[in-house]
Parts: sequence; structure tokens; C-alpha cells
Amino acid sequence: MSSQEYFEMYLLILKSSVEVYVHGTLESSNNEVRNILRRGLDETMDHQALTYDYMKELGWYCISNVEPKQVKQIYESLQNNS
Repeated sequence: MSSQEYFEMYLLILKSSVEVYVHGTLESSNNEVRNILRRGLDETMDHQALTYDYMKELGWYCISNVEPKQVKQIYESLQNNS
């Protein structure tokens, strides 16, 4: 497994973990549990941001701007398919 593949997998795990922490925090039955889960959520989100920044710096996570025209075309295409 290459370093890039490792970091892609790690980023996916972090994103999935954030979802679990969010749901756990929202559904927690008392403040102590909620605070523990919220700290875990904050730490996981920090790791996600650091990992994303590192991958972007290495050119492993590329972002491109989407023109409003493209958004409109995709939106219309989705409306026509439903």
C-alpha cells in the first residue's frame, strides 16, 4: 500500500468516525457522556483537517472550482431523472 493510499483510507476512516461521534453526541443521555463524545468529535475533526491539509500539500487531494453553469446543469439533470 502506498503512502497516498494509506492517507486516503485514513481520511475516510476519520470522516466515518465524525459521523459516529455526531450521532452519539446528539443521542447521549447525559452531559458527561455528551462532553466525552464532543471531545472525541473535536479531536477527530482536528485530525481530519490536518490529514486533508497534508494530502492537499502533497497534491494527493485536488480541489477544483465548479462554475455556476455546471451546478445548474447537474441540478437540472437530477430533476429530469426523478
